[in-house]
Order: sequence, then C-alpha cells, then structure tokens
Amino acid sequence: MQLIHYTPHLPSCQAVLTTFVMEIYRKNWFKYIVGFIACLLIRLIPFRPPNIEPILATQMPFSKAYGKLAGFSFAFLSMVLYDIITSKVGMWTFITASAYGLLGLWASVYFSAKSGPTSGGKNIRAIDYAKFAVMGTLAFDIVTGLSIGPLFFGQPFMEALIGQIPFTALHLAGNVGFAIILSPLIYRFVIENKKFETQSLMQVFNPRRV
Repeated sequence: MQLIHYTPHLPSCQAVLTTFVMEIYRKNWFKYIVGFIACLLIRLIPFRPPNIEPILATQMPFSKAYGKLAGFSFAFLSMVLYDIITSKVGMWTFITASAYGLLGLWASVYFSAKSGPTSGGKNIRAIDYAKFAVMGTLAFDIVTGLSIGPLFFGQPFMEALIGQIPFTALHLAGNVGFAIILSPLIYRFVIENKKFETQSLMQVFNPRRV
C-alpha cells in the first residue's frame, strides 16, 4: 500500500490566512475586545455589589452588531474568566456563564428582529434595551438564583425564592439603568464610531510618510 504524503502549498495557506485576517479586519474586533476587557475590569472592582455590573448593557449592542456567537461568547467568557481570576470556579460557573451566554444569543435574535435587516440597528431605542434588560434579568435570575442554592448547597426552594427577591430587584435596577444610559451610547459612540475602526487605528500607528 502506497502512502500519499500531502504537503500544503504555501499559496493555499496564505489564502486561508488572508481570508481569516480580512474577516477580523472587517468585523473590527478591537471594539469588541475593548468592551469585553472593560466589563471584566469593572467586575473586578473591590466592594462592588455583585449584581450591579454592565455586562448585559454592553452585551446587547454587541450582540446586535456582531451576531449570535459573539453575543454568547461575550458574557460566557466574562463569567468564566472572572471566576478563574477570583478563584471561585465551580459547577455554578458553568450554569451562570451558560445562562448569560444564552442571553447573548437571545439578544442577537431579538434586536435583529426588532430593527429589521436594513436599518443596521439605528432604530433601536433606549426603551428597547430596557425591555430586554427586564426580560433577560428575570430569565437569568430564575435559572441561576433558584437552582444553584437548592442543587449545590441543599437550600430549601422557598428560602431561595424569598432570598432572591431583593437580589433580583437590585439586579433589575442596575441592568435597566445601564440599558437605558449605557447601551445606546455604546452603539452610537463605539460600534458606529469610525475612529475606532481597525483601519483608522492602523493609520494612527502607521502614519503615511509625505
């Protein structure tokens, strides 16, 4: 039996690499990365209330602009990295990260349907972000708040339910407030800002010589 050795041609590899780089270039992932890092750093601020955080408010406009996978990854990786950095990794990490990631998928579908295929998200209003923040927060807290305690710590369900009420109230206040103020600003001044485009940044660091 004769073995056939396959050696990839250099032009083929270059074509694949070029396509990959151009896709990153086209999507302007710099904005996405900056938003991700900013949310993670804010969550690492000491003595911050655990349910006052801008993840959902940042995730919503990025989910609309970058799609389902990016929306899921934004929150999922943020939750996982935070637990790794703070040494709090457990089974609850997978539950909370997955739940928040699914909100990203939902946000992408929700705002795409809300804005239509041709508007580019420009007709999304602050109230639309606030409505999704209410639905998303309630869904997240029901899935995580009423499961982690009873499943992993033997907490009675009614005790978990009663204890979840003030937590969810504060969570709603924070997420809705951020959604009304922060989400529209992120879309307008970050996602739509041409100065943060990859091409513009490359021109700053590599100015043309006259």
